[in-house]
Amino acid sequence: MITKTIGSIYRVNLGVKRDERVIIFTDRISPTEILQENDLCRRERLRDIALLTAEIGKAFTKKVIYHEYAATGSHGAEPPEELWEIAFGKKTVSELKKYRLLKLLLKKEINDNGIKKAEAIIAENKKSAVNGVIALSNYSTSHTRFRDFLTRVCGCRYASMPIFDVSMLESSMNVDWKRLSKRTKSVAKIVNTAEAIEIKTPNGTHITMSKKGRQALSDDGILTKQGSFGNLPAGEVFLAPVEGSANGRLVLEWAPTRELKSPITLIVEDGIVKDVIGDEPYADYLMAKLNEREENRNIAELGMGTNDMAKRPDNILESEKILGTVHIALGDNSSFGGKVKTPFHQDFVFFKPMVILKTKDGSEICLLREGVLTE
Repeated sequence: MITKTIGSIYRVNLGVKRDERVIIFTDRISPTEILQENDLCRRERLRDIALLTAEIGKAFTKKVIYHEYAATGSHGAEPPEELWEIAFGKKTVSELKKYRLLKLLLKKEINDNGIKKAEAIIAENKKSAVNGVIALSNYSTSHTRFRDFLTRVCGCRYASMPIFDVSMLESSMNVDWKRLSKRTKSVAKIVNTAEAIEIKTPNGTHITMSKKGRQALSDDGILTKQGSFGNLPAGEVFLAPVEGSANGRLVLEWAPTRELKSPITLIVEDGIVKDVIGDEPYADYLMAKLNEREENRNIAELGMGTNDMAKRPDNILESEKILGTVHIALGDNSSFGGKVKTPFHQDFVFFKPMVILKTKDGSEICLLREGVLTE
């Protein structure tokens, strides 16, 4: 089943053609990372999955490129120069360096004029870019300019698979993709009738946010169209809330890869996490990340899971796809409709939520009640 499911990534999810170039990459464990034994084992297996994925890819395309790089240590951080060169081509990277744009891109310190100049350089040389990406790095590259330029400017199809675990090949990846796509698009259509959203959960989470002028997007795993991007496993509807609009509290019971020993409460005011309350060790880690940059405190994303085969709560890549959950992320949202740029993006999942959509005419739609779709 494992090899068949990996083959489906090429055949069904990305629709890879024989003459296309596909890059598979992963990140090596950094000497500075302190990992628990179970996470260490998963990280070591991640490299094996990436190597197997590259090997299986040879049956689908003549040009498979495999690459490893040192882990960045943060979701949303730009991958290193060496990967940019492989993905975009040496000439493109040389031009970006000539105009002193690459370093600013890698640090996420580039301004709008710089982004436009970089886009022009990449567009001029887009024929040198790869056609497909299978991103099996532990730290997510979803919310990066690297991914954004590849998909939006070059038309590359991009499957992002951070924190991937081999068990997903037999669960959330073994899904009826057509049914998942239909369900996900239906939920997105309903969410897009709203201008504001309210979320409540049994554990005390209660937050409101504005969606005005923002589009809810579908991540259904079908990435065959030019410029497509999404997670695998897939199954979510997501959007960037209006900056400064979120208010309330978030009660975390799960870190990205484990259940917390005790809950952590985030106090949110005007779209920013103002305080982190809790004795759990993860609270110290999270506060340290938030203190690195003010932008890291931004309420960046609201998502809703739509994958009926996703089950496990201890891996955010799969847990945020569980049908009937919501997830809320902090940090960067510049690659999917938001305005905040920072090398940090972290999701947290919430179970059995009530989701109330508030429309322009003042009416309300209860989309989820205790984690069950009502529409």
